[in-house]
Amino acid sequence: MTLMLVILVCCLPLAGVIAASAGMRAKGIGVASAAGGTGAFAAACALAVRVLADGSYAAGGGTVYIDPLSAFFVVTVSAVVALAGIGSISYLCVEEERHALSRLQLRLYGISFGFFASLMLASLETGNLGLLWVLIEASTLASAVLVALEGRATSLEAAWKYIIISSFGVTIALVGTLFLYYSANELRLSPDQRLIWPALFGNAGALEAASLKLAFLLAVVGYGTKVGLAPMHTWLPDAHAEAPSPASAMLSAALLNTGMYAIIRFKALTNAQLGSYGNGILLVFGFASIAIGALFMVRRRNFKRLFAYSSVEHMGIIAVALGFGGVLGIYGALLHTINHAIGKCMLFLTSGEVMLRYRTTIVNDIGGVMGPAPVVGTALLLGSIAILGSPPFGLFLSEFTIVRAGFTGHAGLTFLLLALLVVAFVAFAYTTASMALGKEHGELLLPSAPLRFIGGLPLVVGLLALLLLGLWIPSGVNTLILRSIGAIT
Repeated sequence: MTLMLVILVCCLPLAGVIAASAGMRAKGIGVASAAGGTGAFAAACALAVRVLADGSYAAGGGTVYIDPLSAFFVVTVSAVVALAGIGSISYLCVEEERHALSRLQLRLYGISFGFFASLMLASLETGNLGLLWVLIEASTLASAVLVALEGRATSLEAAWKYIIISSFGVTIALVGTLFLYYSANELRLSPDQRLIWPALFGNAGALEAASLKLAFLLAVVGYGTKVGLAPMHTWLPDAHAEAPSPASAMLSAALLNTGMYAIIRFKALTNAQLGSYGNGILLVFGFASIAIGALFMVRRRNFKRLFAYSSVEHMGIIAVALGFGGVLGIYGALLHTINHAIGKCMLFLTSGEVMLRYRTTIVNDIGGVMGPAPVVGTALLLGSIAILGSPPFGLFLSEFTIVRAGFTGHAGLTFLLLALLVVAFVAFAYTTASMALGKEHGELLLPSAPLRFIGGLPLVVGLLALLLLGLWIPSGVNTLILRSIGAIT
């Protein structure tokens, strides 16, 4: 039964691939992507329940491996896939009606979206750290098509930059994986078991220390490129700004978390052998990311680039939480992971709805969205408030938890964190508030009523989820996070 759920989680997002290959039009591709993503999320929830009841699951000598940490990230990423799939319906239909996307581009979207989602979910369900690298690299190629989809010179440039920088980073991660393999030479493991997570973690205290140090540093740099940690973040603003908005949601709210998942796996091995060695490295990269993200949010002219730099900042917050360490730090990091995933997915889908109405991403060309488009304007305003960590939304609770973890042993760094969060708050809120509440201007093109309803659905669902996580953490989510902490400590 567990293996069947694992297969369903990976394969259901391919529904969009089937629809595109069958020559369906925008509506069929969008509906298939939404159905596949929603089905994958349902299967992921069932898989998480199964893991909480039965413990970890392994098959194929550890090639397939699900523990609570895997289940947590599978649920998070599949939720993003479901929301982005639903958002794809209105986005693709409107773009087809306005002849902004050709039939070929629509098919490429469905195929790339499905493979991108499936590869990310598969990477979270393997216990082989070598196969994890392969799947993350493959997801780069699938997602690059989405970045270049619209065929503009800027889109092609962003896709090329994304491929070059991400591939270079993942190559560094490969070298780190090889050093990890070398560090297991003294273990009584067969060669095919030296990259299997359960075997390595069970013998982590016997890993060769010098090789393990280098493996972790290279993994942070390599996978940190996928995460968007500074200074390896330079591909991220361009790619997020040029990709179709549902694809941007996937890049920011799913791909970045997949890279962070790999770093957490390496950190668990490092902690077991080297104690707090990895904490300092994550604090350096984390604070660099928060600082760069916050400063580059000041006076952004392109609101999708603003959202992208916000993702750099939030990935830095998660890295800092992991660097603070302890149960409270890891709890805050995982809680922030799911909150940020939902919030940023919702914001990028909101950006798509804004673009469908105003046909621009330039902040100064948009104003008073709440007047003619109240649902989208409200989602933009409340989503911005939520992503900035304001109560009563979930990111306030996760950031508060991280600050508490920081004050237990890093008071000075915690005050620095708070100062940077204030800068990010002012910069982000200044821009989005002017778009939502400012004087109405800009040429408005309204989609049809059914498409407006479908486009607004994931925005409302995302906001309600963030509100729920701010007021009450469901027992299942809380248990899954606590079990995840137990699986890596």
